[in-house]
Amino acid sequence: MTRRQRTQRKERPLTGFTVGVTAARRAEELATMLRRRGAEVQHGPAIRILPLADDLELFEASRDLAERPADKVVVTTGIGFRGWLEAAEDWGMASELSRHLANSSLLTRGPKATGAVRAAGFSEAWCPDSESNSEILRELLEEGVRGLRIAVQLHGERMPEFTGELRRAGAEVVEVPVYRWAAPLDTAPLDGLVEAAVNRRIDALAFTSAPAATSLLDLASHTGRRAALLEALRDHVLAACVGPVCARPLRELGVSVTFPERARLGSLVRSITESLPRRGRCLRVGGQELELRGQGVLVDGELRPVSPVPMALLRKLSEQPGRVVPRQELVKALPNGGETHAVETAIGRLRAALGTRRLVQTVVKRGYRLGMDSGEMSSHSR
Repeated sequence: MTRRQRTQRKERPLTGFTVGVTAARRAEELATMLRRRGAEVQHGPAIRILPLADDLELFEASRDLAERPADKVVVTTGIGFRGWLEAAEDWGMASELSRHLANSSLLTRGPKATGAVRAAGFSEAWCPDSESNSEILRELLEEGVRGLRIAVQLHGERMPEFTGELRRAGAEVVEVPVYRWAAPLDTAPLDGLVEAAVNRRIDALAFTSAPAATSLLDLASHTGRRAALLEALRDHVLAACVGPVCARPLRELGVSVTFPERARLGSLVRSITESLPRRGRCLRVGGQELELRGQGVLVDGELRPVSPVPMALLRKLSEQPGRVVPRQELVKALPNGGETHAVETAIGRLRAALGTRRLVQTVVKRGYRLGMDSGEMSSHSR
């Protein structure tokens, strides 16, 4: 491999992988970061964010707090807090709400929530280092909340464990649904992600919210592919979430999920960048370095795109490098089944994709194998 190829691999470590993005908000930002690292990106928004000004429940909660202030306010997201104040401005209650917020004790979940609070002219009373709702809850319970009125800014879904604990401890809780999600109006792009995952045309699904994961699973259920999608997520599709709350719906179904310590888009991209290449397989075949990736093969560092059917046969041949794999065994490896003629066709397409015939050899009347010399086979048998 040349120095230029090594540099390219280092700078674009996701070359040969395709990542599905389910985000509705900041999707282009996430996609851009992934593409810079070499990934192909397929976008299918799993949710849509409902306009705040049309949210009757938020209006009622805001009017309630403008009339009867809260002793403490839990701010969970920066964008949610800013949107809340903007909606209050539209409703003509911003001045009264802001006056009461200034006299309340504001607990912020992390730096972005803290930044939004300060930008609005308020000061936070406390922010946990862990950026965790559970730590905020623990702080509140340790201080004592009996008889207090506490407003909890939700972040897209209900927080029954959080609010329930406060109520059981004697607090009056006002839930503030700062932004809510619904299913996308056009489900075709999301359906395309499900189809791609099931048919091994994407290698990772990136989630930035728990509702997005739930929405994807719901769509798969409605189209009869939930079991196939879960099988793909447990086998060959990396489930990458922005944080543990986002990961919960998938983990509860037995899906292994990767997520960063800090719930940030950049951290999510780094997590994907570290995790996906580990799923590749490196071989030395016929004096050349082959690295099997999701949607192609790096041959001496140069990407050769390979479609799913030939790729399935290459993965089978690489399980035991140098071993002759009978045609009938390769038939079983075809994604949608077939006959020996389908194997011969796919082998031809594989050789064309790799740019040479010698990497995949025909053994007459027996089958096919990777074209490795004795030294290469010895190194893989250790």
